[in-house]
Amino acid sequence: MISANPATGLKRPPAPPRGWTKTRILGHVLMALWIVSGAWLLYYLAINVASPFVLKYWPEYLSGFLVTLQIVGLSLLIGAVLSVPIAAARASKWWLLSKPAYCFVYFFRGTPLLAQTFLVYYGAGTFQAQLEAVGLWGLFREAWFCVIFAFSLNTSAYQAEILRGAIQNVPRGQWEGAAALGLNKQITFFKIILPQALIVALRPYGNEIILMLKGSAIAAIVTVFDLFGETRRAYSRSYDFQAYIWAAVIYLFLVEMLRRLWDKIEARLTRHLIR
Repeated sequence: MISANPATGLKRPPAPPRGWTKTRILGHVLMALWIVSGAWLLYYLAINVASPFVLKYWPEYLSGFLVTLQIVGLSLLIGAVLSVPIAAARASKWWLLSKPAYCFVYFFRGTPLLAQTFLVYYGAGTFQAQLEAVGLWGLFREAWFCVIFAFSLNTSAYQAEILRGAIQNVPRGQWEGAAALGLNKQITFFKIILPQALIVALRPYGNEIILMLKGSAIAAIVTVFDLFGETRRAYSRSYDFQAYIWAAVIYLFLVEMLRRLWDKIEARLTRHLIR
């Protein structure tokens, strides 16, 4: 059957049927494997949802789940507060501000979060006398506070770069228009530039939250019993591999719920941009 082109009115022959190339066959095979794997996982979870392992360890998983939320939430909140002055220093023309801020961001973005956590947790003991002198040893001897400290510094570096890029994305005319109205730079930044920059940074901020959520499993290595820490403890007691399967499912559920929630927040905050 020959169809007509609506733009030109000319008739054109139908497209030839797609052949079964090796790439197409491989794609279908891989998709079938994913579907079978997903179906098997759902079946496995369904038959084990009331297993002795789940009934025994679900309170520990719930406790670890809450600890994970606390770690991620506090770290992101502290990192957000720190990221504003860091981003401002990175964008400053004074090298006394921009160079230290650059070194801070370069270090925490260029080294693994695991190494940073170890550096704080195991390295704090080296400065025990100095920390005791200023009354901070009580915090740094606890793994919980070491994790919060390391995670906050790490995410503040990433958030600072996200914020700096978003601020630079705001047109220069916004600054000039505010200056023409007689507004000082502080009011211009917090009332005009920053709100527009945060709209641009919404998607990168969502990605950073998801990365921090998955990276929070590092806390288990320094004896903090978050979700992954409780998973390791449950496996060490039961030697049941489903301990890690349930942990993976919970992390996947958290990430998916966070992604959907962030999509709704972004749609709500940018509704005036949709025509």
